Parts: sequence; structure tokens; C-alpha cells
Amino acid sequence: MFPLEPHIRALEAEAIGIIREAAAASARSVLLYSIGKDSSVLLHLAMKAFAPAPLPIPLLHVDTTYKFREMIDFRDATVARLGLKLLIETNHAALAEGINPFDHDASTYTAAMKTVPLRHALDRHGFDIAIGGARRDEERSRAKERVFSLREPGHVWNPRNQRPEFFGLYNTALAPGFGFRCFPLSNWTELDVWRYIAAEAIPVVPLYFAKPRPAVSRAGQWIMVDDARFRLLPGETIESRTIRFRTLGCYPLSAGLESQAGTVADIIEELGQARRSERVGRVIDHVGSTMEEKKREGYF
Repeated sequence: MFPLEPHIRALEAEAIGIIREAAAASARSVLLYSIGKDSSVLLHLAMKAFAPAPLPIPLLHVDTTYKFREMIDFRDATVARLGLKLLIETNHAALAEGINPFDHDASTYTAAMKTVPLRHALDRHGFDIAIGGARRDEERSRAKERVFSLREPGHVWNPRNQRPEFFGLYNTALAPGFGFRCFPLSNWTELDVWRYIAAEAIPVVPLYFAKPRPAVSRAGQWIMVDDARFRLLPGETIESRTIRFRTLGCYPLSAGLESQAGTVADIIEELGQARRSERVGRVIDHVGSTMEEKKREGYF
């Protein structure tokens, strides 16, 4: 059992306060659920924020249909165990057009299968505040985000048109057509997340733990072969490699790393020596448009 360290306890209190602020300020808020470790921590915090009452806001998952199978199994088991309301959004029109991560570059695929359905879901359900688990330490453009990050009509993000947030004070007033993306984990690090998972015994997708998995070496990274849709390139062969994932997305675009970390304690120890960002393995960050350009178009 890991103790809840003082700085983690302070981050927990801050995040719970932000979640309550978002729910109080919103006409209709939603919790974005991507199924990863950050989403698991965010959901745990949201449950704490409103306990002993049930979670008063729904979860929204943008399903590309290319998530790891273990992610979908974990999502469904979590929703059933906690009795949550889950909304699932998929861009079926793009699927009908044949959009997929093998024939299309990462930017085209991400826009069609993630950005567009997210915007559609927020508009259709009338959500004005979308609460998500992004952290500032993940990526440079995310470091520009406010805790309450203003989105202009059309879900446009303008990093130069954001409100000051001195001393933890937030301006949550919204004009018609505007909205917020809210980030309660803004000030957390990857190591903070895992220490909190350890202290609170939060379940996470087993893909985070190392074990032998079928994978191919592609562009210097290990890509797990998760189902029969995976396409081998000339010269590629499937190997069994002991790998785990630091970040999870669509399986053809998420690289694993060779590791022996099979427990949360092992992961914490491994991260203490890590010198590369967790998102090194996310292909969408390094191909095509930048993360900032994606976010300006409405990507979370």
C-alpha cells in the first residue's frame, strides 16, 4: 500500500475542486473518457467529488473502432461496475468512406475519427463544458492550456485568447456558442498519476503492464498486432516481445516499449529513470499536422 503523499493529496483536492466548479458552472457538462490511466484517475476523482451521491454527469467515449480490445473490455466492465451513464460517439460516415489508420495519414485519420465525432457529440447533446484528463506535462501545446480552456464557436481553440487564472480563480462565464474544455489534472505529472493510482488502488487497463505480446518493429518502435485487420508491411514479421504501453490510443498508432514493469510499483520505479515523454509512442503527435493545429480544429 502506497501512502498518499502531501503533494499528491494537494493535487487531489485541487482536481476535486475544479470538477465541482465545472459542474456548478455548467448548464450541461460531460466527462470525456478515453479509457487510459488519466481517464481512470479523472473518473475516480469525479466519483469522489460527488460522493456519496452517484456521478451526476455522463461519460463520453469517442470510439474510433480501432482501440485495443482490452481497452473496450475495460471500459464496459468499469461502466457496469460503477453504474455509469456512457455515451459512445463514432463517425460512421467516415468509416463508410473507408477512413482507417492504415490507408490514411495520422492527421486525416485523427480529424475524421476523433475531432469530428467529438465536436458532433458536444453539439448534439448541448454540452458546454467537456472535462478531460489531459495534463500540461504531456506535450508542448497542452502546456499552453488553461484549466478552463475557452473554445470559440465551432470548438476553435485560440491559445492567445484565454483567460487569466491567478490564485486558482476561474472565470467560467460563457457567451452563446462558446464552451470550455476543462482539465482538472493540468498540474499533475505522469509520475503523480501513477503514485495516485498506487495509493488509491485504481484499476487500469492491463496494457500498461509488461507481458509478452505479438508485435512488429516499425520505424524503430514496437506496434502490437491486436486483431486481424493489422497489415504487415513488406519485410515485417510478427514477434513476441515483452512490452507495455505508457499511453493508449488506437492500436496501429500506439507504440509499446520493451519493459519488465509488471506492477504499479515497477512502473513507478521505471518512470523515475525515464528521460523521454510518454507520448513518444503516439504516432499522431509526430506525423502530419502538429498537436496545436489539431487542437485548434477541435481535437481534445
